Amino acid sequence: MIEDNDTENLDAPNGPDSPSSSDFSNHDHPHPSADMDNNPAPCKTPRVTVEEAEDDDGTFSYTGHFFDPQADAGWALYEGETKFEGYKRDQEEGSEHPWSPFEDTEEWDLAQWLVKNLGQTRTDEFLKLPIVSFHNNHAFLQKVDGLPHGPEWSCRKVTVHGNLDDENGVPLQDEVELWSHDPVECVKELIGNPFFKEDMAYSPARAYADHAGQHRVIDEMWTADWWGETQKALPKGATIAPIILSSDKTCLSQFRGDKSAWPLDCFSSDAHSLAGYRLFHHCMVLLLHPLIAAGQNDSLVRHVYLMLAAYVADFPKQCLVACCKENCSDERGNGFESVMHDPESTKEILERRKNGQHPPEFEENGLHAVYKPFWADLPHANIFLAFTPDLLHQLHKGVFKDHLMRWCIDIVGEEEMDAQFKAIPDYSGLRHFKKGISTVKQWTGSEHKEMQRVFVGLLSGAVPSHVLAVARSILDFLYYARLQIHTTEMLDALQTALGVFHANKDVLTELAIREHFNIPKLHQLTHYVQSIMLFGAADGFNTELPERLHIDFAKDAYRASNKWDYEEQMALWLQQQEAVFLRGAYLDWISQQPQALLAGCTEHHSFDSDSDSDTDLEEVEAASSNTMTIHTGHTLAKAPAHPHQTVEKIVTAHGATDFLPTLQSFLRKNLPHINIIPGIQDHFDVYFGDTPKWWHVRARPEVVASGRKPGCPARFDMALISDGPCSLRLHTLDGVRVAQVRAIFTLPRQFGIYSRALAYIEWFTPFRQPDPSSRLQQVSRSTRQLRRNAAVIHVDEIMGQSVDVTLRRGNAHEVVNDFYFNEFIDSEMFSVSVINSRL
Repeated sequence: MIEDNDTENLDAPNGPDSPSSSDFSNHDHPHPSADMDNNPAPCKTPRVTVEEAEDDDGTFSYTGHFFDPQADAGWALYEGETKFEGYKRDQEEGSEHPWSPFEDTEEWDLAQWLVKNLGQTRTDEFLKLPIVSFHNNHAFLQKVDGLPHGPEWSCRKVTVHGNLDDENGVPLQDEVELWSHDPVECVKELIGNPFFKEDMAYSPARAYADHAGQHRVIDEMWTADWWGETQKALPKGATIAPIILSSDKTCLSQFRGDKSAWPLDCFSSDAHSLAGYRLFHHCMVLLLHPLIAAGQNDSLVRHVYLMLAAYVADFPKQCLVACCKENCSDERGNGFESVMHDPESTKEILERRKNGQHPPEFEENGLHAVYKPFWADLPHANIFLAFTPDLLHQLHKGVFKDHLMRWCIDIVGEEEMDAQFKAIPDYSGLRHFKKGISTVKQWTGSEHKEMQRVFVGLLSGAVPSHVLAVARSILDFLYYARLQIHTTEMLDALQTALGVFHANKDVLTELAIREHFNIPKLHQLTHYVQSIMLFGAADGFNTELPERLHIDFAKDAYRASNKWDYEEQMALWLQQQEAVFLRGAYLDWISQQPQALLAGCTEHHSFDSDSDSDTDLEEVEAASSNTMTIHTGHTLAKAPAHPHQTVEKIVTAHGATDFLPTLQSFLRKNLPHINIIPGIQDHFDVYFGDTPKWWHVRARPEVVASGRKPGCPARFDMALISDGPCSLRLHTLDGVRVAQVRAIFTLPRQFGIYSRALAYIEWFTPFRQPDPSSRLQQVSRSTRQLRRNAAVIHVDEIMGQSVDVTLRRGNAHEVVNDFYFNEFIDSEMFSVSVINSRL
């Protein structure tokens, strides 16, 4: 029961008497908990010991990097007790077993499965079965509610007075509920979790790729500049706990829009937007108020300072947070980095506006009349620097899909663009747009990334050279920006790519494609290098990550409710999910201890939080790895696709016209002691594919349709082949050549026991100089005496499938002689062919 309301007049006049959020008293209401007093209260003091291996010169080596730590930061006052250690102590003192309050491990496993997979109605039906130990759903949930959980939920009610009157002349008002956790308690929960011990950084450090410290590396936030610079403003030994905020809205219900945020029906249409701004900031003030004191000092095991470091949001939400309009500048397309707004001067402008003045900077900066921004009192916070790059909305959806794609379609035409995508040969893991892209109705980040993999090669020869340079520069920028590890050279290349775009963009004006480049998402690219230097790799701040939480923390919770008074039910459901998850993690931790509470407690009790809602229209993308090397290693199917194939079949079906001569040459070189000469009478086990660690390489002949079973076209993949001693790691393109794999086979027994599989390949020429416009390297088919230059090699000489060929029409692999090497087919190949070649 909520007893007190927080009220705010969101349509107050612009004057000194306008009420602010400080005029209202706020009351926290812990809610919900089935038995709050009986919940154990373990110590939440975080563990502070960290083990690292120190080199002789004082640097720390970690994952191939060398670190120069900041010695006056992250000091530990004493060693505390983690939450799990508190659980363990309480259970030992009470003589309880680890899975208490459940009777045994089987009952616990059943409870974990029920909470994860079934809703309330189906759980109740399941528990009515005589084989189940729980009497009913109520008894079951009592035990679940008895488990320790994370920070309590609290609810605040905010009454919003509008500018409209009802039929009796009484001002309308809306009541809004704000459900939240205490952010300080959330941070304590994370720091006190022993599973994060090895991944927790308590002090900043500079990372280098070399022992001499000449080549700096930036990946996580603690290796970037913001943490180190902020540390200088704090006392010696202080520990910074950077807070990363993210906000977004989502629809809870499907196929209807009645469940939306901030309806605010008490405002007229002209005041609705400003009222939404003010309500958002007022609620954020209530939510983040504990950070104000914590940002000054919070001493438990360490002197911890909680500070707002970064804010992850798309462009409209960034404008909402910054209290500014979305369209307020006409100078965004010049390519020059603009001066950041200053929080102190912005607060001063808003204060003057509140007092009835009309400062010209208010309109010049495009500000909204939000007189109490939530970030105004947060210590050491610069909200304008805190906005991090948004790879999903700014690059994938914005610059690439909404702009570059549209520009190129306007140049070549929609029909021709579709034809280009239809003609792309198959490639393992690559989506093939069989009907083109004009028929795609629902675009997600997945489609954008798939198109980016082939876009530069697809445009080659279809657009003017300067347009191709524009496309190449944007793709270069996109691939560099999404790397998980950056060096100073990579950041220079990132900035260079943006410069190349601006140097060539005028061609779009000349072609009447664009009149101007005043595009907010394009302007935001100028801040990427600065943001990466401050906070680390942009991949860690991608809005794809918090958008995934829409499903876990909002949609699934709503679906578990009865859709009536659902907010409280959602909070209770999330608390139960968290309690079960924590108990599963605790049992995993117990099983790893030298002396478990029970000898039988050695099972794996992890709680799988995967959802069945993967088909939801939310953006769900896994962060891709941007490793700098490609690991190779091969496996074949246990049984051949076509055993005992004749030489004639291999020659005709696979197009291996020189199979016997090349095999004879291979045997003379590698098995000189064998006197048997392979002939047309021999039979070979033929495999359809080889599976390196990163790719599938297929050599599959055409399958003719039979009855209802459709046919399948031939597929002979391109691959990189080692042109010398084979290494398990591919760092650059030096020492490798392109070849087409025609057949994968093994030697029959008459040639002795030979365990290594073989491949019949057709060579391409060594890499030639890149094309001046697309900067893609070029290869052609290699010939010898007017025949394709073929060879038999060991399968383990294949470094992986790497070439994607794009032409307008036809079977490009068979009828064309010249090809582009596709550096954008995946992030690993981009690293090998572009990044490493420039280092």
